Amino acid sequence: MEIGIDTFVDTGMAPSEAEVRGDATRVAHMLEEAELADRVGLDVYAVGEHHRPDFLASAPAILLAAIAARTSRIRLASAVTVLSSDDPVRVFQQFATLDLISNGRAEIIVGRGSFIESYPLFGFDLDNYDALFSEKLDLLLKLREKTTISWAGKHRASLSGQGVYPRPVQNPLPVKIGVGGTPQSFVRAGLLGLPLVVAIIGGEPHRFRPLIDLYRDAGRRAGKAPEALSVAVHVHGHVGETDQAAHASFFPVYQAGFNRIGRERGWPPVTPSQYDAQVSPLGALAAGSPETVAAKIVRMYEALGGIDRVTMIQGSGGLPHEAALASIERLGSQVKPLVAAGIKAKLN
Repeated sequence: MEIGIDTFVDTGMAPSEAEVRGDATRVAHMLEEAELADRVGLDVYAVGEHHRPDFLASAPAILLAAIAARTSRIRLASAVTVLSSDDPVRVFQQFATLDLISNGRAEIIVGRGSFIESYPLFGFDLDNYDALFSEKLDLLLKLREKTTISWAGKHRASLSGQGVYPRPVQNPLPVKIGVGGTPQSFVRAGLLGLPLVVAIIGGEPHRFRPLIDLYRDAGRRAGKAPEALSVAVHVHGHVGETDQAAHASFFPVYQAGFNRIGRERGWPPVTPSQYDAQVSPLGALAAGSPETVAAKIVRMYEALGGIDRVTMIQGSGGLPHEAALASIERLGSQVKPLVAAGIKAKLN
């Protein structure tokens, strides 16, 4: 089981405040957090893509390249690249370059995006939401196969034998599909035989099992090798010294972040009782002591029929830097070995 960190490089500021300045200190903190994740043995550090004033990750490949120069072994992924509103050629070039800088540690996790700001920003029609993704994914996958490519589509200029450079260290450059809860997205990933990354941001993780089974069944029907049909899970969480300490640090951050987004989407405010349900054994939040978080991950592994990776985002409301560092250290030094032991016990 691989364990890692996700981030959108959130500032913790309200959009109205964030609009008036950048935040070089927050980026510096992100780099320090990634370096620590590498040192304590975590397996992956992933940077999402957002085009909002309260997040700093509008150009994940650049941030990941900076991390690559300061780390030695941790894998570096987007989480996700909003492929529908990007150019697959540029995405491939950026991550092939990242792969060269990192000596073969880059991954592209593509998706349609949980926010829609990038579509009007780059001139795309939301009516083509799924068609854009499907067509551009087809091109991206072809770019992995050949240096010189001929391709025609509806939403991007055709290619007629141009070369696409540079070529990555890894062959093929890993491409995974990030999904929420749409059954068609699970089936598409299975039919293509691409690894799956499931965002579980609320509810009960075991409820995703039918969708993951749908993915695996689609892959088997398409003749894809079982080892190609890997499943990763993205969760929110925080590792404290004790359950009480973790909740004291994490609940205000979690509540602030989800309330901010909820006001835009019409969600009700997060209450303490809702939070308690989410950190309970069957809930989606992996927050608590190292023992509690490890038990939650092992339970997800069992409930979802085996998963290969869990990545944790430590809130979307600006967890203090020192708390984030302490959580990362515990995730690598304590949670990861506990998870390995727990899964081994389940398999024996």
